[in-house]
Amino acid sequence: MAYNIPDTYKNTTPAPQLDKKTLNKMVWRSLFLQASFNYERMQANGWLYGILPGLKKIHTDEDDLSASMSHNLEFFNTHPFLVTFVMGIVLSLEQNKADIPTIRAVRVAAMGPLGGIGDALFWFTLVPITAGITSNMALTGNIAAPFIFLLVFNAAQFGIRFFLMNWSYKLGTDAIGLLTANAKEFTRAASILGIFVVGALTSLYGATKLGVEIPNGTTFETVAITTVVEANAVDNYADQIYSLDEEGDPVIDAATGDPVLAEGASIRELSNGDMQITYNEFDEVPVTINIQSILDGILPQLIPLALTLMLYFFFVKRNWTPLKGIGLLLILGLLGSGLGIWPSIW
Repeated sequence: MAYNIPDTYKNTTPAPQLDKKTLNKMVWRSLFLQASFNYERMQANGWLYGILPGLKKIHTDEDDLSASMSHNLEFFNTHPFLVTFVMGIVLSLEQNKADIPTIRAVRVAAMGPLGGIGDALFWFTLVPITAGITSNMALTGNIAAPFIFLLVFNAAQFGIRFFLMNWSYKLGTDAIGLLTANAKEFTRAASILGIFVVGALTSLYGATKLGVEIPNGTTFETVAITTVVEANAVDNYADQIYSLDEEGDPVIDAATGDPVLAEGASIRELSNGDMQITYNEFDEVPVTINIQSILDGILPQLIPLALTLMLYFFFVKRNWTPLKGIGLLLILGLLGSGLGIWPSIW
């Protein structure tokens, strides 16, 4: 039988503040955030493992601890190096026994933006700069280069982990009065932000495109041809380089008496006496209607939205498990790729 998570804890008396030793212990455990990563709940198992020492000290009631562990096992995905910021905020709410829907909303709202921030700080800034400097050192034969890179990289990530845990925990504790005073409005606002985050995740992780194109006749495509010929062979290309009248003869310019060149055509004499001529040919090419372009014009990412709504229907109306949903997507992906509905990955 599924466990029904309550909206409030049994014991609503705020717990004592967590000591620095416990906070630091959770920082070290946060290193295992992605140890059991999966596509059903992403980092949820690693998240609970990291935050569990604090939850055990906060919730002395076993039912409250069970409820807290259960809702902290829900979908979670954020930047691994900044996860302690979310931990500190959530722990402060848990310590003050905030409503569970509020804790959920804050957790979802906080985890989303950190992904982009973490990527910008580490993968787009720290790593390229540090790697660029140390790689140049390595090219000159400096054996210390890789050790310097690892030292700088890990010093930065561990420094941020420990700082964010302690700072956000204190920030959450100081802000708890404001949060609880406007809990209903705050929860609603955070839930709306959470919906945006989940929607972005749906588009990011569930994005796919149709590979279906419908034939729609043919058209002529202009292709520029350039070749070099002897001067006395230019007339062999008269049909290509000159404008022709209704009888198929070159059109003569009344002012100069020379044949009129066709559109895009040119004749240039080279230093060796040969002639370089350029003219257009028209190749017949097929025309197709791209269904994906039409759908993008109606609503971008319509296919991921349709797949998400389909899964939602099966989960809510048919009581499907996530494994059934994953299996359905796997079958649709294989069949669709084989039939040419989706672009093939092979």
